[in-house]
Amino acid sequence: QVQLVESGGGLVQPGGSLRLSCVASGSIATINGMGWYRQAPGKQRDLVATITRDGRPNYADSVKGRFTISRDNAKRTVNLQMNSLKPDDTAVYFCNAGLLEYGRRSFSDYWGQGTQVTVSS
Repeated sequence: QVQLVESGGGLVQPGGSLRLSCVASGSIATINGMGWYRQAPGKQRDLVATITRDGRPNYADSVKGRFTISRDNAKRTVNLQMNSLKPDDTAVYFCNAGLLEYGRRSFSDYWGQGTQVTVSS
């Protein structure tokens, strides 16, 4: 059974920093793209950043220059360093991975349970 577990959320003042981490566990043969999405109250879930297996990142315009995504394939982790945080960054942040389980023939999308990030003074 595959699980994605996030950590690192919390309350931070505007201009502050947080680092989110996500680890994938279970019967995993291969992980392709990984990423972070966020959902604010009453809004849809939006892309924050993604990273390919070979480390190529992609960012939403709203976070470019402030957030940095990274991954460690050996540890099956993806991280999101968030700097210069703004109140508009307040949301539940979800980890995502496209992965292939042992015994399966196709890749599937998996999501973590989410971690709350609140930016407020």
